[in-house]
Amino acid sequence: MNNRICALLNIEYPILMGGMSWAGTPILAAAVSNAGGLGIIGSGAMKREHLKEAIDKIRALTDKTFGVNIILVSPYVDELIDLVVEERVPVVTFGAGNPSKYMNKLKESGIKVIPVVASDNMAKMMERIGADAVIAEGMESGGHIGEVTTLVLVNAVCRAVKIPVIAAGGIADGRAMAAMFALGAEGIQMGTRFIASSEADTHENFKKLIVKSTIRDTVVTGAPLGHPARVIETKFAKKVRELETKNLQEAEEILVGSLRKAVVDGNIEEGSFMAGQCVGLINDVKPVKEIINEIMEEFRLTIKRFCNFNL
Repeated sequence: MNNRICALLNIEYPILMGGMSWAGTPILAAAVSNAGGLGIIGSGAMKREHLKEAIDKIRALTDKTFGVNIILVSPYVDELIDLVVEERVPVVTFGAGNPSKYMNKLKESGIKVIPVVASDNMAKMMERIGADAVIAEGMESGGHIGEVTTLVLVNAVCRAVKIPVIAAGGIADGRAMAAMFALGAEGIQMGTRFIASSEADTHENFKKLIVKSTIRDTVVTGAPLGHPARVIETKFAKKVRELETKNLQEAEEILVGSLRKAVVDGNIEEGSFMAGQCVGLINDVKPVKEIINEIMEEFRLTIKRFCNFNL
């Protein structure tokens, strides 16, 4: 494809990997970049030295463009910003906050900056301060979510800004990609679909949960605590939701470290398996390149079908 997102990021296909804490490893990110998309390291709660190791590793695995996702609630955000500037990381995406204070420093270093937004007003603010593009992520996504669906959010954001918009949340195939492009998006971001890939070095239990889940098998935990997150419904998720009606402190305590327990350990009893509603559209685990090729082929076929309408 040849559109603004591909040109901006120097990639073959306008498909980004979500910046997933613990799951967004250099191995998976390199596979996405090598397949023509944009692989993104999820820095999560990494310290500077851990992110430096991840950047070194992805550069050993690919010579393609890659990115780093930085969560603005991280206690190490300042040192991570310094590192990505020093390392000349090509692209930085942001989540969980407003990156205004870092924008000039990153842009002056030639880094492409793409914040995640949950509203059209936030998108307009990001455009004003110099963002190269925005990721409009709807509540169907896995992990921490906002309150607006992808369909409505992408529609509103595309009408609100002139910079390119990347759609995210509940997207796992070429049909969804075509739908987002019909709304005005110029790229998509996926997380859950890439976890269910051969190259993802997440625990096999996580991949199995994704494949066997239906579109009704995710729930939102953490809402009463002020940080709602979409996860696959397990006994642990049910326990958290029950505690949220009885003992918020205990609910918060058992959530600490639960993402790592899911992604790395595959711990069904104590892990939060963050995933989007699109789990019900994912029926297999396959190589990243095959996933991207199939999405692009279905996207093309869907667009061609639109062109056959007699309007």
